[in-house]
Amino acid sequence: MSDGLTARQTQILKAIIDEYIETAEPVGSFALEKKYNLGVSPATIRNEMGELTTLGFLRQPHTSSGRIPSPKAMKFYVDQLMEEKTMSLADEVKAKEEVWDVREDIDKLMEEAVKALADRTHNVAVAATDEGKVWHAGYANIFANPEFSNLRACADLFSFLDESPRLHELFFERAITGSPIDVLFGEELGWPEVYPVGFITTRFSIRGKNGALGVIGPIRLSYPTIIPTLRYFRKLIEEVAR
Repeated sequence: MSDGLTARQTQILKAIIDEYIETAEPVGSFALEKKYNLGVSPATIRNEMGELTTLGFLRQPHTSSGRIPSPKAMKFYVDQLMEEKTMSLADEVKAKEEVWDVREDIDKLMEEAVKALADRTHNVAVAATDEGKVWHAGYANIFANPEFSNLRACADLFSFLDESPRLHELFFERAITGSPIDVLFGEELGWPEVYPVGFITTRFSIRGKNGALGVIGPIRLSYPTIIPTLRYFRKLIEEVAR
């Protein structure tokens, strides 16, 4: 396994990230030993967690003995560890039906597409064109995440979402790796007001216009589910808006 991790460290890191995505709580060695078949003692797990912390994959909140994954760990997870959960055929058909009747009107198409994407991912969905037009949906989903129980964190995220120039920078200047799907974090972007935020973005082209589509939420976004869903919505928009 790459990034200098042993097979055991990789297995433990995956379990920690899976647990953190599910619970939003710092993960301890006893919880891992009880729930995941790691084949080693809690003491060994603790030692490996300490090493993973030293290597920058885990962090220890000062209020807890458990660990949380860093953006570096989440990138490693997305690139090498996660198992994608694709949309069912029935859900794909339903999504297509939701946007089909407005396919001739790009503004209405994008409005319906972000609503459908927000409903399926349970996070904020955003679309934009490189001309500056922006569509949002799913703001209420933010409140379901413990990371945003702090009103300041919510206000910072909502302010960010209302700033079209910042969204344009995110979609058309930062998320340009050439990959079909980009995963970015507020921390690595150097934007303090959105440090606890994760962004999953993709680009599309319709009728001579360049656009972008994204899902925004906590860094523990459900990447195995959201990435294939976002990929499908990109394909759907390009297909119905020919």
